[in-house]
Amino acid sequence: MQRVHFIAIGGAAMHNLAIAISKKDNYQVTGSDDEVFEPSLSRLKSSGLLPDVMGWFPEKIHKGLDAVILGMHAKEDNPELIRAKELGLKIYSFPEYLFQQTRSKTRIVIGGSHGKTTTTAMILFVLKNLNIDADYMVGAQIEGFDTMVKLSYEARIAVFEGDEYLTSPIDKRPKFHLYKPHIAVLTGIAWDHINVFPTFENYVEQFHKFVNLLEVQGRLIYFDGDENLNRIASHLRRDIVPFSYNTPEYLVRNGITFLKTKKGEVPLKIFGEHNLQNLNAARLACRQIGVTDEQFYSVIGNFSGASNRLQKIADTQQTVVFKDFAHSPSKLKATIKAVRHQFPERKLVACMELHTFSSLTEEFLPQYAGCMDDADVAFVYFNPEVIHHKQLPEIKPEQVKNAFNNDKLLVFTDAELFQTQIRNLSLVNTALLFMTSGDFSGINLFDFSQELLQK
Repeated sequence: MQRVHFIAIGGAAMHNLAIAISKKDNYQVTGSDDEVFEPSLSRLKSSGLLPDVMGWFPEKIHKGLDAVILGMHAKEDNPELIRAKELGLKIYSFPEYLFQQTRSKTRIVIGGSHGKTTTTAMILFVLKNLNIDADYMVGAQIEGFDTMVKLSYEARIAVFEGDEYLTSPIDKRPKFHLYKPHIAVLTGIAWDHINVFPTFENYVEQFHKFVNLLEVQGRLIYFDGDENLNRIASHLRRDIVPFSYNTPEYLVRNGITFLKTKKGEVPLKIFGEHNLQNLNAARLACRQIGVTDEQFYSVIGNFSGASNRLQKIADTQQTVVFKDFAHSPSKLKATIKAVRHQFPERKLVACMELHTFSSLTEEFLPQYAGCMDDADVAFVYFNPEVIHHKQLPEIKPEQVKNAFNNDKLLVFTDAELFQTQIRNLSLVNTALLFMTSGDFSGINLFDFSQELLQK
């Protein structure tokens, strides 16, 4: 029996890993956290893994543990972590343990500043529909998949979304440096995480290192529309085989995107050039493990997207509403462009929330210049309390407006005023787009959208 204890079990990734491990034979899982929120709380409870009492308890750490998994949200002075070190136990970060669990499998890792979740989800969707078993870790809920992590004895393939954020409080390497893939996908590089990677050069260097960590005779699949990726691809180890991709041929007819293939047109449920590029990357990754293009195209038309990635949340004949995780400049621009191209005859109302550390940092704000120019109506919301909570210098609405360099853009710091402004709009023949990695200070976008469409 393998006994594994999770410190900070309630994290988005951590609770999924804990559930996945608990489903394996001969594994016993325990965990601790000082607070657990939904949906982690309900999922842990239904799996019998929710701690009875919240808090840190060094007595839970003992020599009988085979591994301690340390979550990113634990602190270095965590009492359980200190006890684990004193006992000389094996302490793993989330990505380290994923690697340990999949050492003997063919690992496919999808990295890049954008499109990771969607590309990973596409690969998993195709494999599942072709009855090809795979372990996985993905950063959002996918339709047809119970959890965001799966680990098994049987699968010979593992597909991981490769986040470049830090590994753990005691390991400052980017997560995707730990996975050592056989097949790597890089979707693009656009500066993010300014609190961790203070310069763009430093950020790009993490992707150089990632590629150098590929297994011997690894495959690198990369978007050749990115000059930084082209530079990386031109300096590969001699044993690494590169495959470049770009936007596949397509057309839009009656609001539906059709992929042009040798076998004819394939209607898709997704849209936007960035998603079509993700699709091409997924196709090439699947090809490396024996999936033919014909097989890929036979099922990809039914892929409807990952949660919060250009997710349609309301629709009438006159109005369509989307929710998207976009928050960085490159993601904003690509998402707005996609909706504009898909619905060229409709008014485009784009609303975004500045919520991440980078987006609320004065030095980073100028990166947003021109990002919302394709929208007919552009709203930006941020909560000053979030800035205070992140211990960042105050920013003012005028600074935000100047940074976006868009005269028609309106900036809000009051969630009620923001909602009222949207309610006052005519949404006839409109595409409404909400973009955030947060929730606009507690707005239920599904309910709000239904309210708007019932006006």
